[in-house]
Amino acid sequence: MAHRHVSAGCAALTALCALALTGPPAPAAADSPRTHAGVLPAETLGANNPSPVVLRALERDLRLTATQARTRLVNEAEAGTRAGRLQNALGKHFAGAWVSGATSADLTVATTDAADVADIEAGGARAAVVKTSLQDLRKAKAKLDGAVTGKALDTPVRYIDVRTNRVTVQATSRAAADTLIAAAKVTAGLVDVKVSAERPRALHDVRGGDAFYIDDQARCSVGFSVTKGEQQGFATAGHCGKAGAKTTGFNKVAQGTFQNSVFPGQDVAWVGVNSDWTATPAVKGKGDENVQTAGSVKALAGAAVCRSGSTTGWHCGTIEQHDTSVSYAEGTVDGVTRTTVCAEPGDSGGSYISGTQAQGVTSGGSGDCKSGGTTFYQPINPLLSAYSLILSTSTAESGTTAPQDGKTGWAPGQVYDTGARVAYDGVSYQCLQAHQAQGVWQPALTPALWQRL
Repeated sequence: MAHRHVSAGCAALTALCALALTGPPAPAAADSPRTHAGVLPAETLGANNPSPVVLRALERDLRLTATQARTRLVNEAEAGTRAGRLQNALGKHFAGAWVSGATSADLTVATTDAADVADIEAGGARAAVVKTSLQDLRKAKAKLDGAVTGKALDTPVRYIDVRTNRVTVQATSRAAADTLIAAAKVTAGLVDVKVSAERPRALHDVRGGDAFYIDDQARCSVGFSVTKGEQQGFATAGHCGKAGAKTTGFNKVAQGTFQNSVFPGQDVAWVGVNSDWTATPAVKGKGDENVQTAGSVKALAGAAVCRSGSTTGWHCGTIEQHDTSVSYAEGTVDGVTRTTVCAEPGDSGGSYISGTQAQGVTSGGSGDCKSGGTTFYQPINPLLSAYSLILSTSTAESGTTAPQDGKTGWAPGQVYDTGARVAYDGVSYQCLQAHQAQGVWQPALTPALWQRL
């Protein structure tokens, strides 16, 4: 959308202004104004009724009170919708969005044009005016990724940090980083260098989070249950096994076969299970309690996220950066998300979930769950899209599905990115948050995900 539409004010952004707050930006609390369809984003995404397992883990790992944990989940759901509306309105000037504070009470949206500040604040966010758009940061990162040679173990991690408005290169030495920056022909002012001895590794040593075994040799963790037509199965990490590899479950009972697998480049795979196994929306939480998956709406940088794995169990942290590139000994993986959640070998493939929304499957990291560490997950939506998989959700089980709109292409199972446009029942909508569409999430019924144009 052209920038002139932003400066035209609320007359041109009726839907955006419906969410505007009076006075300074404030937390999107449970009593925030309802949308035109009468449903709060937090209600759509299940953030207003979180699992006790999620709450207890957030209290433990992020040192929150029970009230703070509940408030944080609601605020993050509301912030995602506000950020999506502003991203669509700002167009090429958009430079990223993130939440901050113990309860994610502060949503910040960055722009390269100071004229956007009033509209950002009217949209319920704090404004940050920066030099470089997200689009240009992505181009700079692409150049850095393209200049990587070999296994890149001296510059193993590269990511866009929207909070600093820079591309960050993590390297074992400043000289190694400088060599990569020069080879990529990227302006040095766009790049921050983080010198660290850490070398991320794919966590091989192989319900979400349950163990499974590959060819009776290695162990990994189940990510999320999926279906493809009549075939049931689960998503996991590509480095856990190659296509055709046989799996047994946590109980060592014959389970299934890897249908597709890619690693490195990406870290994606899915296993088709036999008729003795049933795909469910459950993720294994602490104490063997189940956390139900309601969808796959992508969380913002700064949001809380929890991980389930067969080695270390249930741990939480925050999302640091999306669109990260990480180089393991086996090769580079692009498009993963960097987090503060700990993990150890055997947790690979396991589930990352924000509230009730699936985020991705464990790829690799550094450190451990005693001293802490950094981990990376393969986002779930690109994995679902790559293999035409349908995420198993509690929403789908409890709701009424809608058919595909043949005239416009909107359909349950389709993965939509922020900014995508569809028409449904003769009305045009624009996507606010990346997600896989579900029948109960028709555009007219989910203003948390779709903006009516």
